Amino acid sequence: MTPARDPRSDARTAIENLRAWGVEEVLVPRRISTRRTPAKTGSGKAARLAALREEIGDCRRCGLWTGRTHLVFGVGDPEAEVMFVGEAPGSDEDRQGEPFVGRAGQLLTKIIEAMGLGRERVYIANIIKCRPPENRNPLQSEIGACSGFLRAQVEIISPRAIVALGTFSAQTLLGTDEKISRLRGRFHPYQGIPLMPTYHPAYLLRNPNEKKQVWEDVQKVMALLGGREPA
Repeated sequence: MTPARDPRSDARTAIENLRAWGVEEVLVPRRISTRRTPAKTGSGKAARLAALREEIGDCRRCGLWTGRTHLVFGVGDPEAEVMFVGEAPGSDEDRQGEPFVGRAGQLLTKIIEAMGLGRERVYIANIIKCRPPENRNPLQSEIGACSGFLRAQVEIISPRAIVALGTFSAQTLLGTDEKISRLRGRFHPYQGIPLMPTYHPAYLLRNPNEKKQVWEDVQKVMALLGGREPA
């Protein structure tokens, strides 16, 4: 029998990686609660997400269906306290049918683990569910065809915080054309939920010096989840 992984060991490894990136100070809250509130326990969120996925079906609401391999709905804990929202599936995601599984996804996993969590304890989705050709930005018509499903996912999961990954995700969710460099670092309301914009992991692969700023952003999310007032 394979021994169970210790999430604390995973977090320590990820934190060591962050320090190697140049992050001098890593402040982890004493505890991020894993207990569910009575209102959430037995709330049938998994069933509601499954019903939503069934409603989407073999989606042909926009033209992206013609080039997709898999529709990428979302993955994670229906009871998650934090939800990560990216832009759109890439080639790896289209091939596997799961969001953030390529190199950028591996980096996102390290960030999540450094938060004291794991992919199985968060929920990860994208603005749209199918890969645009050549990874171009989604068109407004494509966003319009998908936006109701993402809103429904957020409503069902009802996380305590949302992390918008990258310019396109943040601008779309917040309905703004403000640069990500000006949006990040503070919470914005989305459907009554605090939303923290930050740089996309793919951007960090090209600009590793920005990783420290992402860590500052997720520390504020950690403070919120840990019941502390974010700095």
